[in-house]
Amino acid sequence: MPNRNTLWAGIFVDELSRAGLRAVCIAPGSRSTPLTLAFAEHPNITVYSLLDERGAAFFALGLALASESPVALVCTSGTAAANFYPAIVEANYAQVPLLVLTTDRPHELRHSGANQTIDQVKMFGDHVRWFVEVAPPEANPPATTLRSLRSLACRTLAAAQGFPPGPVHLNFPFRKPLEPTPVPGDVPERLADAPWQRPAGQPFTQLSRGQLLPSSQQTRALAEAIQNAPRGLILCGPRCPGGDFPQAVTQLAQAAGYPILADALSGVRFGRHTVEADGLIFGGYETFWRPGTLNVEPPELMLRFGAMPISAALNDYLASVTDCRIVQISGDGLWQDDVQTTTDFIWADPAAVCSAVTEQLQQATPGPTSTGWLAALQQAERQTWQTFTDLRSESFFEGAILADVVELLPEAALLYVASSLPVRHLDQFARPNAANLRVFANRGASGIDGTIASALGAAAATGQPLALVIGDLAFYHDLNSLLALRRCGLKATIVLINNNGGGIFHRLPIAKFDPPFTELFVTPHGLDFAPAAHMFGLEYNRAADRDTFRRIFTEVMDAATPHLIEVPSDAVLHEQMRREMIRRVAKTEEIKGTQGNLRF
Repeated sequence: MPNRNTLWAGIFVDELSRAGLRAVCIAPGSRSTPLTLAFAEHPNITVYSLLDERGAAFFALGLALASESPVALVCTSGTAAANFYPAIVEANYAQVPLLVLTTDRPHELRHSGANQTIDQVKMFGDHVRWFVEVAPPEANPPATTLRSLRSLACRTLAAAQGFPPGPVHLNFPFRKPLEPTPVPGDVPERLADAPWQRPAGQPFTQLSRGQLLPSSQQTRALAEAIQNAPRGLILCGPRCPGGDFPQAVTQLAQAAGYPILADALSGVRFGRHTVEADGLIFGGYETFWRPGTLNVEPPELMLRFGAMPISAALNDYLASVTDCRIVQISGDGLWQDDVQTTTDFIWADPAAVCSAVTEQLQQATPGPTSTGWLAALQQAERQTWQTFTDLRSESFFEGAILADVVELLPEAALLYVASSLPVRHLDQFARPNAANLRVFANRGASGIDGTIASALGAAAATGQPLALVIGDLAFYHDLNSLLALRRCGLKATIVLINNNGGGIFHRLPIAKFDPPFTELFVTPHGLDFAPAAHMFGLEYNRAADRDTFRRIFTEVMDAATPHLIEVPSDAVLHEQMRREMIRRVAKTEEIKGTQGNLRF
């Protein structure tokens, strides 16, 4: 170790590796040189070099999201750190573990007019789980100081993976020399003999995390509630647990006789478990769960997992509920109910709750049933997808694009969708199926920035085929992140739905007021994206009809190079088709039962 800075950074990075860190995203800069070199020289950590801080932060977000593991993020001082902010906000609300390692001028240069020096202390506020101003490196440090560095690395990873997971911020002040120039007296003699590290690459502190199991009282009470409520629903919103949860919640639905309203981002709508679900996994509720469409008695009990659903219709219904018991089941203890209708809150591992309650129901005497109620809902689900099939044979609109992507993706693919309209299209128009499909979106804070970088980070984490569906404004916001394709050796198929502006605003009441609607809300740009594709090395295709799109998409998903498929779209036409689908389903006599009215 040539000097105190390389010693400081080297010990910290080595301990991160021992404790399990496997990836870091680095934006170039001078003040961060000690950390950059330490990561670059470590054999067990993959380094991703990204040119700008905002893109690097979102790339790290996607990497951590898809790998389900913490990712480190390094930058120099000044506004470089500020450019991390949007991704840190998203990571906070999406519960994604990031280790944000900013570097800084030493204390004597702060508040002094020194160049590229801002106040970085707690600069991300409450959006991080933990902040530490790391002690400046010192010459010939004692063993206790070096132990504290290793302990800090372990504590940082523990905080990022805590309840709930999220970003952690460490600010490292470094004095010059930043490069590995030898400085006599900086590093302790007989460094290898110092008693501040564990042998054989073991971490200084072993990190482990247990499972919060439900009590027998909780599972018994929930099983009894299900037995006494023949009309029940299971709502699986975004960010449900992975692993065993999709199978466990499906088995609970079968034991209870309850349908699952599965959000497109829940991890439950797609997968092998849907084959065994006996028609209990629903995806069409955004179309049919509306007053005047679904004439059934209201549910008596709802079990909620994950975050609030994407579906506007379902959110409206949740806000109107007055006589239904709503049980929220959370593994991290976070409240997910912006309409304040939860009647019971269970803090326990969701998969464990499902399995335990299923076992209770299978052993109990069956309670009253409402097969007619379930049959009416299943008929509404079938009619919704039949209506959609008819509509997309009549017109090529945005919802049909998302449905085609889901149907055509190869096995074990990744699908990343942008916020705003694409994720809503996916939720309304992609029917449940058995594809082994992982779906991601930045729905923590639901911004459209950083979508390309996030998707490419997810692709880097898994090596699986990636399709990104993105709108023109989100694409414009993050164009520079396309460079990561070449720098990181990645492949992606990007489907760009270009409706020349903010198409989502056509759903809002402001659409009736023009001006200023077009100029200040839709903001048409008239951009040609083909040159951008060529500049960043993507093959470019344009698809203006469904047959062309399906052919090109199938071909390029098998290609070895990244592709951009631009699909021109008419936002007004899409909104008309979306409303027409709702209207046709509402007129269908087959789903108008005689049991009652779904009250809003």
